[in-house]
Amino acid sequence: MKAQVSTGIEPVQITKRHFLKYTFFKVDPQWRRLSNEEKSSSKHEFASVVEGFAKDNALKSYSLVGIRGDTDFMLWTIAGQLQQFQDLTSDLLSSSLGKYLEIPYSYLAMTKKSEYLGDHHHEGQEGTSLISSSSNSRYLFVYPFIKKREWYFLPHEDRTRMMAQHFKIGHKYTSVQIHTGYSFGLDDQEFVLAFETDQPADFSDLVMELRSSEASRYTELETPIFTCIATPIDEILTLLG
Repeated sequence: MKAQVSTGIEPVQITKRHFLKYTFFKVDPQWRRLSNEEKSSSKHEFASVVEGFAKDNALKSYSLVGIRGDTDFMLWTIAGQLQQFQDLTSDLLSSSLGKYLEIPYSYLAMTKKSEYLGDHHHEGQEGTSLISSSSNSRYLFVYPFIKKREWYFLPHEDRTRMMAQHFKIGHKYTSVQIHTGYSFGLDDQEFVLAFETDQPADFSDLVMELRSSEASRYTELETPIFTCIATPIDEILTLLG
């Protein structure tokens, strides 16, 4: 039960597309009023379900306790079939602790190489690798993203030029690794962006600098933003109370 909860898939160039899922959970305060024995048993059961999924799939767990008031923890998962997410969530909600959980936020996307990269590749910057046990960044920043419809009517060469500037800014912040998920037709947003880093200040500076890029004019939505701290599932459950 002490696994970092990040197993199964090593970093590889994406040839087969995978589904990405960011599931945020909020615990009912009533659960904290249970006896210590009941809570301990429910924590063990819940952790076992999470770790069972992580044996054959990529999964990382994050705490948001004390960071946001509307969610307590998040599971970042990658799988080849949508049913795997459904089975995991069903098993979690069917557990003793699951009866006290809500899912205030849930984002679905797929992996895909950016159409603006061409033959260019910058390791760890454009989401061309999957989460894995070798990814040990302390923080993950997640948010849904939608571009203005006008963006898609611009000539492709104009969009490519603007995105080249976007990438150039990102490359300045080598401590930040981006994972871009594509949600077109799958969920309400167009993208789900996730940034891994050990330096939150670097990510904050990156976001500030990107505000002045030409492409940012075409941003429609990029909230809510979640600051997540990588935490083993058993430690997350301890933080819950």
